[in-house]
Amino acid sequence: MGTQAPSDYNDSKIDTRTEEEKAIDAWLPITSSRNAKWWYSAFHNVTAMVGAGVLSLPYAMAELGWGPGVTVMILSWIVTLYTLWQMVEMHEMVPGKRFDRYHELGQHAFGEKLGLWIVVPQQLIVEVGVDIVYMVTGGKSLKKVHDLICKPEEGCANIKLSYFIMIFASVHFVLSHLPNFNSISGVSLAAAVMSLSYSTIAWGASVKKGVQPDVDYGYKAHSTSGTIFDFLSGLGEVAFAYAGHNVVLEIQATIPSTPDKPSKIPMWRGVVVAYIVVALCYFPVAFIGYWMFGNDVEDNILISLNKPTWLIVMANLFVVIHVIGSYQIYAMPVFDMIETVLVKKLRFRPTWYLRFVTRNVYVAFTMFVGITFPFFGGLLGFFGGFAFAPTTYFLPCIMWLAIYKPRRWSLSWMTNWICIILGVLLMVLAPIGGLRSIIVQAKSYKFYN
Repeated sequence: MGTQAPSDYNDSKIDTRTEEEKAIDAWLPITSSRNAKWWYSAFHNVTAMVGAGVLSLPYAMAELGWGPGVTVMILSWIVTLYTLWQMVEMHEMVPGKRFDRYHELGQHAFGEKLGLWIVVPQQLIVEVGVDIVYMVTGGKSLKKVHDLICKPEEGCANIKLSYFIMIFASVHFVLSHLPNFNSISGVSLAAAVMSLSYSTIAWGASVKKGVQPDVDYGYKAHSTSGTIFDFLSGLGEVAFAYAGHNVVLEIQATIPSTPDKPSKIPMWRGVVVAYIVVALCYFPVAFIGYWMFGNDVEDNILISLNKPTWLIVMANLFVVIHVIGSYQIYAMPVFDMIETVLVKKLRFRPTWYLRFVTRNVYVAFTMFVGITFPFFGGLLGFFGGFAFAPTTYFLPCIMWLAIYKPRRWSLSWMTNWICIILGVLLMVLAPIGGLRSIIVQAKSYKFYN
């Protein structure tokens, strides 16, 4: 898993790069190592997609109700699998060239300047947003473990969430210095296994607990406006759950490619495996969790399952290990962007201490924001609609239409337009619900309390 310079047919076929550019590409995280196997793509995609968002899916179901909830969940799975297939196909659509980063594909579709402005801000909102939310999730799960094992009535001190977020961040001050995707494959594999484990615990423990005696499947809000806002927030939470597309090209960039064996074949195999795992995680948790608890379910299903204590402690520890891996998967393209700007635009020398400083500053920034604004459910709804909907649901479709130009009213043209309309609706509607949740929670919130 060393960091040899990229040596695919795509680089060597019409390689016009200077020696300096080759050296920089061999140093940058995304292009430094191209020897990944197809199963790396499977667990990287699982880790990227199955986030802590899965634990809020029963709550999203409670906000959406049975009919709309099941429809939105299944429709999202189908649409995002289709848009992911498009991105895998577009990675090597130009012979002899690989679009290793989301914004490079954007530049090919929309032009050098416009492509950057369309893709980079959205991609950064998603990746930095996810990392901040995962800081909060990791801290909350650690706090839950501490509170379950060491109860205040037994003389244990009540430790603030802020300190647990710092403890969680301390791991990333170390792991963030792993140079590229292949070097974090071990962390990512552990995270993928954990996501399946805690999802299974979440729905398994729900089944064991059984349908609650006073279960109610009606909407929780008492006013019409409250019900509508909750519905929109639920849409955002589902959108957040399918947000692996922002790192898919960067993951595919690590797979070797030749004219006979293009990278899209092993990549797609990995994606299909990942999506089967995603279905096994999402659908049972969402549907069984809602079925057992109805609209009383918490915004993190593990909080609804207080017993048996050892099982909930284990599930929360699994969540911590998983979000450690997820944080790294989403941070890697951000590190790549920061380091590219510093080395290519600002002419810094590609050294270990440049990487040491930039990555530590990034981890400290996400930690600080996470400590300052830990409203977990609302953040998911807001970020979910605002940035995940475009990059996951309809930006790949717009690129596909711009590049391939399918015939009007053909199946491809109609499919893409349906995805675009659904995605735009999601982008406009979901943040409204999420923002309201943040405002309601923020009324009673005291900073650093």
